[in-house]
Amino acid sequence: MAGLIPEETITEVQQSLDIVDVVSEHLQLKKQGKHYIGLCPFHGEKTPSFSVSPDKQLYHCFGCGAGGNAITFVMEMEGLSFVETVKNLADKNGIAVPDAVSVSSGPGENGEPTSRSEGHELAARFYHHVLMNTEQGKQAYDYLEARGITAELMERFQLGFSPDQPEVLKGLLDKRGFDLEEMEEQGLLYRQESTGELRDRFRNRIMFPIRDLRGWTVGFGGRTLGGAEPKYLNSPDSALFHKNELLYGFDVARKAVRRENAAVLFEGYSDVIAANKAGVDNGLASLGTSLTDRQAQIIRRNTERIIICYDGDNAGQEAAWRAGEVLEKQGLSVEAAMLPAQTDPDDYIQMYGTDRFQKEIIETALPFMSFKIQALKKDKNLQDEGDKLRYIEEVLKEMTALSRAVERDFYLRQLADEFSLSLDALKQEQYRVYKEQGVKRHPAPNGRDQEKEERRRGFDHYSGARLHPAHHNAERYLLAHMMRDREACMEVQEKLGGDFNLDHHAALAAHLYAYYGEGNQADTGSFINHLSDPELIKEASEIAMLDITEHMSENELADYVDKIKNYPKWVEIEQIHQKLKEAERNQDVELAAKLGNEMINMKKDLKK
Repeated sequence: MAGLIPEETITEVQQSLDIVDVVSEHLQLKKQGKHYIGLCPFHGEKTPSFSVSPDKQLYHCFGCGAGGNAITFVMEMEGLSFVETVKNLADKNGIAVPDAVSVSSGPGENGEPTSRSEGHELAARFYHHVLMNTEQGKQAYDYLEARGITAELMERFQLGFSPDQPEVLKGLLDKRGFDLEEMEEQGLLYRQESTGELRDRFRNRIMFPIRDLRGWTVGFGGRTLGGAEPKYLNSPDSALFHKNELLYGFDVARKAVRRENAAVLFEGYSDVIAANKAGVDNGLASLGTSLTDRQAQIIRRNTERIIICYDGDNAGQEAAWRAGEVLEKQGLSVEAAMLPAQTDPDDYIQMYGTDRFQKEIIETALPFMSFKIQALKKDKNLQDEGDKLRYIEEVLKEMTALSRAVERDFYLRQLADEFSLSLDALKQEQYRVYKEQGVKRHPAPNGRDQEKEERRRGFDHYSGARLHPAHHNAERYLLAHMMRDREACMEVQEKLGGDFNLDHHAALAAHLYAYYGEGNQADTGSFINHLSDPELIKEASEIAMLDITEHMSENELADYVDKIKNYPKWVEIEQIHQKLKEAERNQDVELAAKLGNEMINMKKDLKK
């Protein structure tokens, strides 16, 4: 994870920082016992759950799970790469970084620069310069200005214009020494079929740079200024650009999304920019395609609430329904902002202004179920008995997907009042619909999915307050000692190896074995710097915040190891117990006696 910066420089930077001072630059902290607490900057909350430990030089949020050290905090708050963050902190603390270190790297391995990402960065700067400073870009500039997009917004989103010339970008890339065939593979150039010559892919188009989560330009969307088709042209999928995994505007919106614990999802680039002007600075959009599971996962990692604001026509509302179901599947609380028919967000803001858009559209967004109910009423004559019964049946089907009983009861009562129906009759009918549909839509979750399902169903609670099973706690406390004591880690490696029951605990143990195997000394902050998986970083920071004894005794170690090793045997005993109960119900005396003896023998073995 260190990229091009030497390990000793990273250690020096880490040791020069006081995490309390670093975090205090971004939020207010209050001392509470040995720790400092404050409102988490990464999700919306009213009760402080963000804890900073000066002793361990770590932070952890017991609400959203965010955690890490001073370096990871600055990375998350400022949206910087690891290399950029360390370089900036080193400069601030007067620590020299070797001249060979580059901070203008694109999304290469470990933050290292790649020619393909540098090519896109150069193209973005070039297109932006043409729009803002040349006669060639004046028509596009005037068009954007007429649409209410100010120069400030053009700068914020780095909008640009591609000249109506076949080889102007190609010439610039060639002059700067880029491999033109690689630029073709990355979608900046294309090969003309008739001549075999390489040409600029984008011509006479307003250019919308598409950036990844770190803010690096990885592709473009181009809107034609003339009559060329298609009206919008995206970069093709490549090793750098995957439109199903990117969200337009997310690099600009990320801080606001986390601050407000909400995002607004639009259909197009112009909608995001117009909404940003209207004060909706947590807006983002998919790239001209239906929302994917991967995009929904990215949104869910950063917020719990999403408002869908799609076009007011039938196609837009159908797309909003599909997107809402994808988002709900990831555990998001979904709402839908309703626009008048045949208008999009950009049009609405042009016609009615920014205040009305905020107050009458965004702030009046409907819960997703209410949006579905309104959509199901369309094209139905509710005075007709057949349409009325079909409508009630369709609403009941959608209600079966609701996870909370209070929510189902609310809509059932609403339906009963609307049509003067018996609430009991509706409940019976809904139960019939539920039984018909079965549990295919929501199979019972297992393992870590259980926690996600609990959050989706409204049973969310602070991770720090969870009552973990004994084997789970044993693994957590063992890992906490391993992070703080090299010798303890070596003992665990000898006695337990990789036999942790939870996959993420086994992964952390493997990283610790490798970390100490490289000759590193015990340092939790330094260990976290060696982790690249965000989920493991969160897990490690939460475990590191546990209060443990300074040294682990032999008895304590043996007790933890026994609990971890014996857990699979207890699972097996429970399975036998279930079979025993079934045998007793079936009055199979012989099988019941056999299973009973097997259980007794297994329990005796565990007590030895």
